Amino acid sequence: MQIDRAEISRYLGYGRRVPDPAVSRKIEEAVALLEQKAAPHALWAAYPVSIADATVKLGPLSVQSAALSRHLRGCVQACLFAATLGPAPDRLQQKAEVQNMALALTLQAAAAAMIEAYCDEEAERLAAHFAPKKLYLRPRFSPGYGDFPLSFQPVLLRALDAPKRIGLTCTQSCLLAPTKSVTAVIGLSAAPASAQTACAGKCASCENKTCPYRLS
Repeated sequence: MQIDRAEISRYLGYGRRVPDPAVSRKIEEAVALLEQKAAPHALWAAYPVSIADATVKLGPLSVQSAALSRHLRGCVQACLFAATLGPAPDRLQQKAEVQNMALALTLQAAAAAMIEAYCDEEAERLAAHFAPKKLYLRPRFSPGYGDFPLSFQPVLLRALDAPKRIGLTCTQSCLLAPTKSVTAVIGLSAAPASAQTACAGKCASCENKTCPYRLS
């Protein structure tokens, strides 16, 4: 897995600027720790999709979301997807918060970049799996995007048996634990995603136009 150092810098607030050497060394320290300690795991399951107005049905599951409905328009199936780096990144960050706050902040950014890189890697595996069936992946669309409710988080986790299989749970407020984890719905269509959607990824689907981390 290749962790994008530019992405880490962006999460640290540098935008497109190159961080100074001291920060770059701290980034490498954080990446080395995460590569040693993190334990990435992922799960997915494919379901047929049906859409009626803002109601999306994924096999036996149903959710109200106009944003998800738009995102999955034209899809014949969708995957429920979950991925985690395991508990180690949280422990590393908690320890660093006591001893070295600069490292703690860098670990936070590096772990965010690492889970994104891992999800992209898993998406490539999914694409290869569905290619013989002439099905193409849409970008990941996670609970919390637009009006896709966070309350779908525990529903998705139960459907995948994620707590038992990869140790991924959520709190009463529907936040994932371990924190460096991702859940998403990934549409599968008979036609490739448009070049704009494929390149922009999740930012193209996000309605927060003022996000400081927005790529497009």
